[in-house]
Amino acid sequence: MTLATADLCDAHPDVVKVCHIPFRSFGQVTAFHGPIRTLSVLDDNALVRQALERPGQGAVLVVNGGGSLKRALVGDNLAKLALDNGWAGIIVHGAIRDSAVIDTMNVGIKAVGTIPLRADRDAIGEVDIPTAFGGVIFTPGDWLYADADGVIVSPHRLHD
Repeated sequence: MTLATADLCDAHPDVVKVCHIPFRSFGQVTAFHGPIRTLSVLDDNALVRQALERPGQGAVLVVNGGGSLKRALVGDNLAKLALDNGWAGIIVHGAIRDSAVIDTMNVGIKAVGTIPLRADRDAIGEVDIPTAFGGVIFTPGDWLYADADGVIVSPHRLHD
């Protein structure tokens, strides 16, 4: 079975929810999937760092930054943490920075855009709670699949 989001949508039309955000892709890994872990933050990435410092165990970190492009929630140092700690990928409903460096790394990140300004570091936000954007509710433990066509979510794993 292919893991292409288009094929998964065709095979599971009653299960899959499609995120309606036109994410940009960063890093050398353009497609990834895994169980969801969530953060909701606004212009603050201290909780992002804390999450990525822990073993990812093949999960996808979904960071709901409210779509803000005021401050970058992920940069090259956090991308390296994701790579080193076994995260499958990162979805950022907001901005990242250090995109040229990230594009040389074996990591997969989808984000709304870029900005050079780093985030605040006050550890304000919520961890592992359902969060919504792009017409989808991202619930910890559900499965996320991402590729060049977009991001989809299923309440369960869609592949063997």
